Amino acid sequence: MDNLLPQSRFSYFKKYPLHAIRKYLSMLRNQKDEEQVARFQKIPNAENETMIPVLTSKKASELPVSEVASILQADLQNGLNKCEVSHRRAFHGWNEFDISEDEPLWKKYISQFKNPLIMLLLASAVISVLMHQFDDAVSITVAILIVVTVAFVQEYRSEKSLEELSKLMPPECHCVREGKLEHTLARDLVPGDTVCLSVGDRVPADLRLFEAVDLSIDESSLTGETTPCSKVTAPQPAATNGDLASRSNIAFMGTLVRCGKAKGIVIGTGENSEFGEVFKMMQAEEAPKTPLQKSMDLLGKQLSFYSFGIIGIIMLVGWLLGKDILEMFTISVSLAVAAIPEGLPIVVTVTLALGVMRMVKKRAIVKKLPIVETLGCCNVICSDKTGTLTKNEMTVTHVFTSDGLRAEVTGVGYNPFGEVIVDGDVVHGFYNPSVSRIVEAGCVCNDAVIRNNTLMGKPTEGALIALAMKMGLDGLQQDYIRKAEYPFSSEQKWMAVKCVHRTQQDRPEICFMKGAYEQVIKYCTTYHSKGQTLTLTQQQRDLYQQEKAQMGSAGLRVLALASGPELGQLTFLGLVGIIDPPRTGVKEAVTTLIASGVSIKMITGDSQETAIAIASRLGLYSKTSQSVSGEEIDAMDVQQLSQMVPKVAVFYRASPRHKMKIIKSLQKNGSVVAMTGDGVNDAVALKAADIGIAMGQTGTDVCKEAADMILVDDDFQTIMSAIEEGKGIYNNIKNFVRFQLSTSIAALTLISLATLMNFPNPLNAMQILWINIIMDGPPAQSLGVEPVDKDVIRKPPRNWKDSILTKNLILKILVSSIIIVCGTLFVFWRELRDNVITPRDTTMTFTCFVFFDMFNALSSRSQTKSVFEIGLCSNKMFCYAVLGSIMGQLLVIYFPPLQKVFQTESLSILDLLFLLGLTSSVCIVAEIIKKVERSREKIQKPVSSTSSSFLEV
Repeated sequence: MDNLLPQSRFSYFKKYPLHAIRKYLSMLRNQKDEEQVARFQKIPNAENETMIPVLTSKKASELPVSEVASILQADLQNGLNKCEVSHRRAFHGWNEFDISEDEPLWKKYISQFKNPLIMLLLASAVISVLMHQFDDAVSITVAILIVVTVAFVQEYRSEKSLEELSKLMPPECHCVREGKLEHTLARDLVPGDTVCLSVGDRVPADLRLFEAVDLSIDESSLTGETTPCSKVTAPQPAATNGDLASRSNIAFMGTLVRCGKAKGIVIGTGENSEFGEVFKMMQAEEAPKTPLQKSMDLLGKQLSFYSFGIIGIIMLVGWLLGKDILEMFTISVSLAVAAIPEGLPIVVTVTLALGVMRMVKKRAIVKKLPIVETLGCCNVICSDKTGTLTKNEMTVTHVFTSDGLRAEVTGVGYNPFGEVIVDGDVVHGFYNPSVSRIVEAGCVCNDAVIRNNTLMGKPTEGALIALAMKMGLDGLQQDYIRKAEYPFSSEQKWMAVKCVHRTQQDRPEICFMKGAYEQVIKYCTTYHSKGQTLTLTQQQRDLYQQEKAQMGSAGLRVLALASGPELGQLTFLGLVGIIDPPRTGVKEAVTTLIASGVSIKMITGDSQETAIAIASRLGLYSKTSQSVSGEEIDAMDVQQLSQMVPKVAVFYRASPRHKMKIIKSLQKNGSVVAMTGDGVNDAVALKAADIGIAMGQTGTDVCKEAADMILVDDDFQTIMSAIEEGKGIYNNIKNFVRFQLSTSIAALTLISLATLMNFPNPLNAMQILWINIIMDGPPAQSLGVEPVDKDVIRKPPRNWKDSILTKNLILKILVSSIIIVCGTLFVFWRELRDNVITPRDTTMTFTCFVFFDMFNALSSRSQTKSVFEIGLCSNKMFCYAVLGSIMGQLLVIYFPPLQKVFQTESLSILDLLFLLGLTSSVCIVAEIIKKVERSREKIQKPVSSTSSSFLEV
């Protein structure tokens, strides 16, 4: 941005005045901007060739309007002619963002196959074809296609962030060209154009203002500042325009005109605006891999390692036993392929997709499937203040009357929902004269209007109208006829009106004033007390000053109100405290999240006082907490910031670059960071964070498209539900992995032992296929839809570095596998006493293994809670799947056509009861292990709490 774009890409040139070039070079040298000077002077024949420079907002704010017009060759009154506009557009391009061409869809689809687990499954499918195991090859290929297609569709729908950036550009604007005011498209603007602004307009490009009448612009979407910025036309000293919020003579692209009117010269369009800086940062930023993607990558590598290990061990043992190497290789490869859980990617995808659907019901839209689970790892939430923790609607929260009454005001925003409470009693209408006089003054001395809960005017004035609406006094604005007005200015810091009541026009006029306390009190000679007008004493002034200071220290913006016959003879009425208050329910959500081990940090462009006041109300900031400014962040590198950031609760006066730096420093510490936001200034940080969360109602299009998740109702509490869902999903994936690996290992071990020990095979090919269907089929898949445990939110976030296969999980898998293998071999040995395999022998062994599978699935529904705690029928899909599998098994045993296919025979009731008793052991042992683990946790908790109490003492 800090360049003059000196090299033309086109052959269009305009004679550039030598005096303007010399003047600009002189200014650059005075500021010791040697890099700019050097770049400027590198242009061949600079004095004879043409340049139409782009001024940065920083440079333009320091120059007088006349110099800006001279450098840009602009005519302030008549504007540019159409020929000149065409020449400049050829040099600078359209006033829009150049979205780079996306890679073809087929390339995006192919890129989905780069996942290590998918690559492993592809290798398994190829090997299956080579081994003529076509049924395995088909099932694996179908699984791969399902997973890849679902992931591709999700990614294709979500990657639209840069395209949506241009939606904040207003489609039309008012521009002066050839002496006429034209209604033109914003994309047509070029540097040097003259643009006219009025209330409600969105600024079409970066403008250097040269006319401004009572102009206030809402820059919250770009800077994070809650209060609209009052604009002027005078040059800005170089020392005071370091950040965007301080450049009071510049109107930035994408911001909203709240009040007044203005004219300005276009100094930057498209990517060369401050808005464009955000765009370029977004282009350069890549979204990080989610913890689940990392875990699945690691699991794929682990399974590959174990598969090769199985091949190697079986071949070695077979070679030592003198068996044919090629035969052993064929057997070991078949077993290794069977060991790979091709159902895992499907379960993960389906589980995540169902999680996304559940989140929609909770008013949260998740755009990328893995993000749902990522929330379960989130241990830091960086939240924007304006519009996220607060509603970005100024609200009166405190009223202090001149006779010492204090009133609390409830409700948020520009609507009548809320109450004014004095000493526990709700005040309405003229019930309390001391309060109603203040409300009357604030309502009458006001230019704002609220229609359909939408403000037209200044937010501070809107807060006063909303206060009147809560007391049923907003009609007072129409009861008075305004005779004269003294508009607010930044110098005098007050506004006053002279009015007469419509029904009492024969009575003397009355003045109403509002503004900064120090200025309003100068015009007051009396104060109102319990229906009387008393002389204003120094003691009263000190009392009001003290109250004003207390409100200010609480982060409130304080306004004083007065009324009287003349400006010099006003009666002081009291003070109101205004703030952009926290959203309803946010404090409770913050408390729960902090208790569960999630750290929350506020990042805002607001002042320190306001930021700390809101953070304290929410329980984010305490006496031991620290706050850091944007300037302090600039002074530190990422390494230094990463050391300090764990102790900091509030970052204030933060720009998009600061937010990026904070997130990078947190990620450097190993944190999984969620970033919430609603404005353009949040978009880059949302993309860089592990989880970007945008506000659905107040969020800009840019913000929503850069984010991974959108809160439809802007409710911070929804994040808590999302974290709960994420933790539940990960637990379900672990449950599935436990079940499938324990069953796979048991089946492999059973067949391997029989093969290596020269035993007859206990299961035939069709029986193995049936077991494989159950292992990857409905009972296994139904574990992925287990309802979320409500206690999971109280557990700390999982470490993203941990593999899915933890030591604890591997131990449980091995225990279950050993029980299944031992139990099945026992049944096989018991039936095989005559050393001749009969259909009864294989039927008993086969049914034993299937029943073991069902009980193993039952115990795998939770890693910590008993089956009876979570409820036997709480997962209806699991019940149907298990019931269906058992019915299928009974058909295989008792239905004659299937008996021929599976080579089985009917079993007696006693046989089935014996098998049920034996196979239930895998579930009983698993439940005992869970109980032992819970007992250990209960013992450890009191010990840890006792030691922490001792340390505190």
